[in-house]
Amino acid sequence: MDAPVKRIAILGSTGSIGRQTLEVVEANPSRFVVQALAAGRDAAGLLEQVRRFHPARACLADTEAVAGAFPVPLLCGTEGLIALVTDPEVDLVVVATPGAAGLEPTLAAIRAGKEIALANKEVLVMAGEIVTAEAARCGVTLRPIDSEHSAIWQCLQGEERRAVERIILTASGGPFRTWPREALARVTPKEALRHPTWRMGPKVTVDSATLFNKGMEIIEAHWLFGLPFARIEVVVHPQSIVHSLVEFHDGSVKAQLGFPDMRLPIQYALGYPERLPTRYTALDWKTAGPLTFEPVDVERFPCLRLAREAGEKGGTYPAVLAAADEVAVELFLRERIRFLDIPRWIEAALAAHEPASGPLSLEAVRAADAWARTFVRSRVSR
Repeated sequence: MDAPVKRIAILGSTGSIGRQTLEVVEANPSRFVVQALAAGRDAAGLLEQVRRFHPARACLADTEAVAGAFPVPLLCGTEGLIALVTDPEVDLVVVATPGAAGLEPTLAAIRAGKEIALANKEVLVMAGEIVTAEAARCGVTLRPIDSEHSAIWQCLQGEERRAVERIILTASGGPFRTWPREALARVTPKEALRHPTWRMGPKVTVDSATLFNKGMEIIEAHWLFGLPFARIEVVVHPQSIVHSLVEFHDGSVKAQLGFPDMRLPIQYALGYPERLPTRYTALDWKTAGPLTFEPVDVERFPCLRLAREAGEKGGTYPAVLAAADEVAVELFLRERIRFLDIPRWIEAALAAHEPASGPLSLEAVRAADAWARTFVRSRVSR
C-alpha cells in the first residue's frame, strides 16, 4: 500500500535549510505536500515560494516586515507561527528558523502532537530540558536535521542506548582551521562567510568559522541522545564526509558517511522511518581521497570551550550563551566588532550572568535571552 502524503509546514522557508527542504519536497511529490510556509522578513522570497508551492497559509515572523498582497492568508508574528504549526492539516513541522524565534513554535507543535524535524540549534541549546521533557510527555520524536545529529541518530538505529560509550561529533574546522591566532584578529565578514564544504545561511556559517556551532551541537547531542557531556567529543574532519561517529562499549565504532549535502539529512528526517531513493550526489569512493582527523585547538577557537562549560552548568546559562552569540555574530557581520570579539563577548555575558533559581522555566529562559542581548549590545555601544 502506498504511504500517505505527508503535509508539511516549514518555518524559515526562505533560508538555506528551508529552500533545500522545498527541493526535497519537490523531488518527492507523491510523498510530501507543502501545507504552510513561514519566513522571517523576506516577503518577496516568501511570495515567490507561495506562488510555486501553493500552501494553504503563510506567515511572516517579523511583524514589521512589509508585504504586499498574497494569494493565501498571511499571518504574522509568533502567534502566526504557532497558528501554522498547530493547524490540524499539518502532519510534520520543519523548524529551520535561526535563533530564539524557533523556540515557542516548536513547543506549540510538540504539544499539538506534530512530527518535528529540527534544524534550529538554539531550541535545544536554550531550553533542551523543557523541550525534551515536553516531547517525551507528548510522545513526539525530535528528528534532527543537522548532519552530525542525523548521523548519530542513524548510527543508533537498532542499538541499545546503554551500549553507547561515547559520541564523536565531526567538525570541518571552518575556513580558518589552519590560521594562526594572530591572523584571526584580522578576519573579515566576507572571509568568515566563505565555508570550505557547506552551503549555509550567514549566522550558521559564522558559527562554523568560530566553532561555536560545534559547541551548540555538544549541548544538542546531550539532550537528543541522553549522554553526559564528558562522553560527547569533537574531532576535526576537514573533508566533511564522515558526519559523526558512535563508539560502543565493546570497542566497535559506527559512522555515517555521505557527500556533504544537507538535502540528505533533510530527506531522512522527512521520510523517517523509510529511506527514500535520492537523485542527489553519491560518494565516489574511487576519487573520494583520504579521510583525515585531528584534534580541536580550543585556544584558537574558545567558543567550543565556552559552549561546553555553559552546557555543563545548565539552567539559564545555555540561553545566555546562545543569545550572546546571536548578537555578537550580528555585530560582527555589521563590522561593529572583530572576529575574536565574538568569544570575548560571549564569555563576558556568561561571567556576568546571575542564573535563575529553582526549576528551569520558559519564562526564565526568555528573561535570560533578553538579558544577554541587552548586555552585549550595551557593552559594545560603550
